[in-house]
Amino acid sequence: MDAAANIANNTAAAMTTGPWGQTLLFVLLLLGLAGVVGAWLVGPPWRVAWRRARIRRQPFPAPWRALLRQQWPLYSRLPTETQLRLKKHVQVLLAEVPFIGCGGLTVTDEVRVLVAAQAALLLVGRRAGAFGVLRQVLVYPGHFVVQRSVADGAGLVRDERQTLAGESWQHGQVVLAWDEVRAGAAVADDGRNVVVHEFAHQLDQEGGAANGAPWLPGRARAARWAAVMRNEFDALQQRLARGEAGVLDPYAATNPAEFFAVASEVFFERPQALASNHPALYAELRGLYRLDPLHW
Repeated sequence: MDAAANIANNTAAAMTTGPWGQTLLFVLLLLGLAGVVGAWLVGPPWRVAWRRARIRRQPFPAPWRALLRQQWPLYSRLPTETQLRLKKHVQVLLAEVPFIGCGGLTVTDEVRVLVAAQAALLLVGRRAGAFGVLRQVLVYPGHFVVQRSVADGAGLVRDERQTLAGESWQHGQVVLAWDEVRAGAAVADDGRNVVVHEFAHQLDQEGGAANGAPWLPGRARAARWAAVMRNEFDALQQRLARGEAGVLDPYAATNPAEFFAVASEVFFERPQALASNHPALYAELRGLYRLDPLHW
């Protein structure tokens, strides 16, 4: 064995036996662990981005395009660039989110595409480009019944059966009635769209329980949103107390979360009426969705 080999062996032995060597090994182990953790944290988002980019490069199926033109009039009014972006979001949603038929409903491409396209409308202009907590979509043939525990004014809790057209759950489930999905798509200018409503709740629920305050970048924007929404919500309740009708459905006065969801329906389907009667509200929704339906 030559002198260089002896020096190398002695150095390696010192690194693993002396106190400094033990410290060095400990530091190397920490660095290795940090590398593994870093790869775990950074890897999945990169893989998700790569997978989504690959999905978006695929051609949009012609039958899906024909279905949207036939059953969703709003789609044909969208600017060409918005249509293109929307179709890419539809492809990603359908590749990632399972649709489950309930109550005997068979999930077909018609069901999946019509739901996904209306939901994707909320994503088209947003930088995030996804529903952060969405895990699955459940679809019933028609209205479905749920059991609720409801507290009255005296603090007593009673079980109550409710019939619903849609529901959004905080942990990533959206439940829809198929007949209401089709009706909401077919009449695209009445300010009523169950898909937009429930997926607006999904945006709201990305930070926890729905409270009418979806995430916005920066404190100033969030504070302005809160002020406008509070003023509009209070004004709606006052108008209803006086028996006055308006652009927003009375259900919007239930709580701030429902106010945001109902306002989103009107923003996409009756933008002129909302902008004329509630310009500040329209401006906040335009900033959130990064779209201006007035120009469609």
